[in-house]
Amino acid sequence: MSQVVSGKGPVLLVDHHDLEFIPRGGPPGAAFVARAISNEVSPNIGIGFARWEGAEVNWTLLYDEVIFVIEGCFELQANGELYRVKPGQLLWIPEGTELVYGGHALFGYVVHPGDWKQRHGLA
Repeated sequence: MSQVVSGKGPVLLVDHHDLEFIPRGGPPGAAFVARAISNEVSPNIGIGFARWEGAEVNWTLLYDEVIFVIEGCFELQANGELYRVKPGQLLWIPEGTELVYGGHALFGYVVHPGDWKQRHGLA
């Protein structure tokens, strides 16, 4: 992670190769998530990368989320629909959505608020 001082604070350059990906699903398959911007940097948004390798993870969102695909095909099941998201595409998913993450992809994500775990007593 590189920092360049500009304006009111540092600009951060983050390379997913420099992050520690933590297991978040599977087997079958596997899922890994790496937080790129911590709550200490910004409690307003959470930003990171994820790598999905065929795992299916059920979740109900406690935040608004944007997912943008870098490589592969990310799959999301929500509201009776299956979304297949390819490089150059993104999803916006509102808080409260019941979903299943899946597919085989490297993707980035942004969540708001970034401190959702603290707000929901999970941290």
